[in-house]
Amino acid sequence: MQEPSDEQQTAVEADEPQEEEQEDVVAEQGADEEDEKEQLPVKEVREPRVRRLDLVSRRNIFFFLSLLIIIPGIISMTTKHFLLGVDFAGGTETTIRVGHNITAADVQRAVDAENVDASVIPAGNGYIIRTPVLSQDRQTAFQNDLKKNIGADTQSVLEVGGTIAKETVTFALLAVLLASVGILLLLAIRFRNVPGGWRAGFQFGGSALAALLHDVFLLTGLFSIMGAVLHWQIGQIDSLFVTAVLTVVGFSVHDTIVVFDRIRENLRVSQRLSFEQVVNLSIMQTAARSIITSFTVVLVLVSILVAGGSTLKGFALALLIGIVSGTYSSIFNAAPLLVVWRKLQPVR
Repeated sequence: MQEPSDEQQTAVEADEPQEEEQEDVVAEQGADEEDEKEQLPVKEVREPRVRRLDLVSRRNIFFFLSLLIIIPGIISMTTKHFLLGVDFAGGTETTIRVGHNITAADVQRAVDAENVDASVIPAGNGYIIRTPVLSQDRQTAFQNDLKKNIGADTQSVLEVGGTIAKETVTFALLAVLLASVGILLLLAIRFRNVPGGWRAGFQFGGSALAALLHDVFLLTGLFSIMGAVLHWQIGQIDSLFVTAVLTVVGFSVHDTIVVFDRIRENLRVSQRLSFEQVVNLSIMQTAARSIITSFTVVLVLVSILVAGGSTLKGFALALLIGIVSGTYSSIFNAAPLLVVWRKLQPVR
């Protein structure tokens, strides 16, 4: 067997170091790649941000603020009652028009000279004079005296007897009562498909009804204070006030349903959260919408209150108070009250 020559051995020995060098380079590149992988920042999986504004845990503060306004109003309603308009108390309402040189003080002096218990309310280019029920002869003499003393032209005369006034009060209270019962049943049916069935549905409906009564008592209590205690004519209770109360009832329930609908949806998709956390999250998701919507209505009502006629000011003020109260109660009272109810009577 022929042995390789010296030149061939030298060539083989020269090739071996090259292969070793290539292996070393590959190993170094692999080590560098591993070092680079170690140096690359690792992306951390972050949990979604949770809103930290917790309103539900502060519910006692909001309940206290509501009671701070409602309790004085209830005391005023039970002790001083209301300053009732012609629609409820009965009486005669005479609308007159006078010259530009006649002031409200002149009209009031002319009315006081007739020895009748009357109130004078500016109304556009004229005045509304509200008196107890006057006989036909006394009403004719009253109009003639105003014509003679201040040049007043009688535009209209409205007479409301005591029987009609009592019927108006009865129908007004019946309307509020029927609206409340209807809203309770409607919401119970609407929310019966949440965990807990009909029992949970009545909890949602009862909480909305409590917020509704909050708005009604707050509104009527403030008007009792303004009319019967402070003797402001703007606090007078008439048929327009009843219209405002029923409007506030509908507006308040609308805001409450917006919050409750979001609670129902979040109960389906956020099963890991507690009920209190779901309610708080739902409030945060709907509060901005409710406040902005109410604010647009408030701007219109403030315009009517400032620039509108005197006959509309009481109506505008009642709506203004009721809508602000309705927005507040839907966010800060209705939903937290639902949490309290769930704690007292848990449902599955």
